Amino acid sequence: MSGAVQRAISRPAAAAHASGGASARAWRAIERAFDRVFQAAENPWRHLGALAFFFFWIVAASGIYLYVFFDTSVEGAFRSVESMTNEQWYAGGIMRSLHRYASDAFVVAVALHLLKELVAGRFAGFRWFSWVSGVPLLWLTLASGIGGYWLVWDRLAQFVAVATAEWFDVLPLFGESLIRNFLTPEAVSDRFFTLLIFLHIGIPLALLAGMFIHIQRVNHADVAPARALGWGTFAALLVLSCVRPAVSQDPADLASAPQAIGFDWFYLAFYPLVYAWSAEAVWILAGTVTLGLLLLPFVARRARAPVARVDLANCNGCARCFADCPYAAIEMHARSGARRGQKMPVIIPGLCASCGICTGACPSSTPFRSNRWLATGIDMPQQPINAVREELERKLPSLRADRRIIAFGCDQGADLRRLEEKGVGALSLMCIGMLPPAFVEYALRHGADGVLIAACRDGECAYRLGGDWLKQRLAGVREPHLRRSVPRDRMAVVSAGAGEEASLRGALSGFRDRLAAMPRNEPRRSSRDKLARGLAWREKAEHP
Repeated sequence: MSGAVQRAISRPAAAAHASGGASARAWRAIERAFDRVFQAAENPWRHLGALAFFFFWIVAASGIYLYVFFDTSVEGAFRSVESMTNEQWYAGGIMRSLHRYASDAFVVAVALHLLKELVAGRFAGFRWFSWVSGVPLLWLTLASGIGGYWLVWDRLAQFVAVATAEWFDVLPLFGESLIRNFLTPEAVSDRFFTLLIFLHIGIPLALLAGMFIHIQRVNHADVAPARALGWGTFAALLVLSCVRPAVSQDPADLASAPQAIGFDWFYLAFYPLVYAWSAEAVWILAGTVTLGLLLLPFVARRARAPVARVDLANCNGCARCFADCPYAAIEMHARSGARRGQKMPVIIPGLCASCGICTGACPSSTPFRSNRWLATGIDMPQQPINAVREELERKLPSLRADRRIIAFGCDQGADLRRLEEKGVGALSLMCIGMLPPAFVEYALRHGADGVLIAACRDGECAYRLGGDWLKQRLAGVREPHLRRSVPRDRMAVVSAGAGEEASLRGALSGFRDRLAAMPRNEPRRSSRDKLARGLAWREKAEHP
C-alpha cells in the first residue's frame, strides 16, 4: 500500500476522538442520561428541531381557533379574550393556554437547538447556510410572540406596547415618535388592532417560510417527533393548561402606568434592560449578538476536507448516492453521450460534508470486484474505498487468535484503535455509513470469524444519517443490502459514541464469547489464494 493511502486509512482522527470540548461532552452526557429513560427516538434532547416544528403547529392550530372569536377593536379585544377564557373555558380557555404554553415551549426548543449546534461546532463549512438562515428566525420568533401579548390588551400588553415604542424611538426609522400613539386612551383606535392581527398572522407565516428555508439543504430533515414524544409533550402542555390556565391581567388603561405586572420571561426578558440600561444599549447588545451569530461560520472557518468525486466509468446512474446524501450535496443531471434517460450524479462542493455515506451507497463499492484497483462510482479522495479494501486484506492474514474479528468503526464515535490486538483488526471510517455491506461478507469469506460494527449512538451521528442507513442496508431494507446468505450470527452491530471506549470493549468481549461457541470460520481455498495473490501484487507494486 502506498504511503499516502496508508496515512489516509490509518489516520488517528485525533480531533474526532478527543470527543469535543467540555461543553460538547456535557451535552452528550445529558442526552445519554435521558436515553436511559426514553428511547433515542423519544428523547426530546435529540429531537429539538422536530419539537420546534411540532410546537409551531400547536400554536398555529390554537391561534386559528382564538382568531375566530377575537374582536379587533379597542373595547372588544380585552372583552373577547376574557369571554373565551372564562365563558368557554372548556375550549377557548384551554386553547388560549395551549397557545401560550406551546409558544413558550417553541422558544425553549429553538434556544436549546441553537445551543446544541453551537457547542457541537455545527455552524461552519457546509453547514453555514443552515446556521445563517436560522439567525433571522430568532427575530421573527420574538416579533411573533410580542405581537400576541399586545392583542390581549391588558396591563402587561400596555407595558409591552409602551416599552416597544420607546425602544424603537431611538432608531432614526420613523418620521414621528411612536410613543405618542400610547399617551392617551384616545390615541389607540380600532385600526391599531386590525394592524396587530395582520402582523400577528403575517409574521408567523414568514417564520414558517423561514423554517422551511432553514432546512432546504438538509435531506430527510427531522421535522416531526416520534408519536410517543409528540403525544407526550402535547399531553404535558394540555395538563399545564388545565392546572395553570393563562389569564389576563387588569385591562389596559393608558391614563395610568402599571405599577406591578406579571411577566413572561420567555419572550419579554430583554424589556427590563431597556429601563435598567437604556434603549440604545439594548440595541447595541441585540445588534452585536445578531452580527456575531451571522459571522460565526466565517470567523470559525476550518480547513476544507476534499469532497466526493464521481467516476463515470464506474457509475450506472442508479441515484442511490443522491437518495442517501444527508445534505442534498448531490444532484442528478442528464448524462451526455449515454442512452436516453440515463443520469449521472453531480457534486455540489459547498454542500458536501465529506462523510463518505455516498460511497457506502454505491453498488460499485463491492470488494468482490476482481479489479486490482477497486474503483467505484463515487469515492472520497482522503479515504478511497480501495484503501479500505487494501487495509482489510492486510489485516486479515495478521489476525492471530482462536477467534479472529474484524471491527469497523467511525472516526466520530468511540476510538476503535483501542480494540486493536492480535485477534482484532480495526478499521475506522469517516462515517460508519461509508461501509458497504459487502465488506462484511468479504471479511467473513476471507478468514474472519466475526465482524463487529461500531456505530455512533442513535441521534449522535455527526452526519445525521450514517448509522441509520447502514443498519437499514444490513437489514435488507435499503440498497445496497447485505446478502441473505451471510450468517447474521457472525455479525454484531453495537452503539458506541465518542468517549464510550469501555462500553465498546465490553461489547467486543461479549461478541468474542458468542463466537467461541461456534466453529472456526475457515476461508475457502479459492478465497485464501485470491487474497494471497492480491497481497503479493500490492507488495510488488509498492516495492518493485
